[in-house]
Amino acid sequence: MSSTGTVIQLSETYVSAGPCWKCGVTIVMPEHMYNTRRNDHESFYCVNGHSGAFKGKSETERKLEAAEQQLEWSRAEAKRAKEAQATAERKASAAKGEVTKIKNRVGNGVCPCCNRTFQNLMRHMKTKHPKFKDGEP
Repeated sequence: MSSTGTVIQLSETYVSAGPCWKCGVTIVMPEHMYNTRRNDHESFYCVNGHSGAFKGKSETERKLEAAEQQLEWSRAEAKRAKEAQATAERKASAAKGEVTKIKNRVGNGVCPCCNRTFQNLMRHMKTKHPKFKDGEP
């Protein structure tokens, strides 16, 4: 066996993680390790033993955060639409109730403006328009 080292040929892609924050040596690592460390934020080391870690959010984390914000916005928008629909339904029901109240009063001969009772109006409504209270003209 010879005293020279063994030559190994690699066909892996390496990525620079930038210079070490302490000694300035360029940190190089396999691409899969670089991607893993970007996502899990665990430590890696330069050749001199100084530790480093990616602190910022990864692309995956940013996309997930954006998707969560979009989901939250969509839920809030759906809630607002549901509340608006409920409000509109309550207003329509109240208006229908008011119309029914006025029709009943007029059908009983009461003027809707001055609240006076007119016997001839009551007789007229009962004889000529008996279905007026039921919603028919």
